[in-house]
Amino acid sequence: MERYSDSDITLRPLDVSDADDFMKWYSDEKVSAFCSWDTFTSKEAAIQYVVDNVIPHPWHKAICISGRPVGSISVSPFTGRDKCRAEVGYVVASDYWGKGIATRAVKMAANAVFVEWGELERLEAVVAVKNTASQRVLEKAGFMREGILRKYSLLKGRPTDAVIFSLLSTDPRVNFFMDA
Repeated sequence: MERYSDSDITLRPLDVSDADDFMKWYSDEKVSAFCSWDTFTSKEAAIQYVVDNVIPHPWHKAICISGRPVGSISVSPFTGRDKCRAEVGYVVASDYWGKGIATRAVKMAANAVFVEWGELERLEAVVAVKNTASQRVLEKAGFMREGILRKYSLLKGRPTDAVIFSLLSTDPRVNFFMDA
């Protein structure tokens, strides 16, 4: 199994010019199985999604290997009294699963948002109970498993249990990244 060095993995804005690359994950049913969106059946629909949702998002990046997008990661801030927390979500093309890419991207995103958003105290992730691979990504990235949220959300129209994970600004792992 090919592994990538930390320097091979970068984050950058995703752009419509990346359409051929992002279609690899947006059109893959294995990738979208645990995502809120359904697979895109046309490049035009995926481009429209990127234009309407990804580009205006406050923190959404392409996960790149040697500059080429293989997935994406976003951090969505909460507002009002909950502005001290945000939620991370990520997706990687299935050809790149099991290579440490998502774990490295989550670490990089956590480091960035804790530095960029001074009021951020908590970064959380909510993962379907059946998505054990994503749970491993979060654990390897230093997130703490907090518990099960029963029938937390609808996934493909069905109530789904989820696991909630968190990483706090005061966690040793975060301080390590901030010093690095």
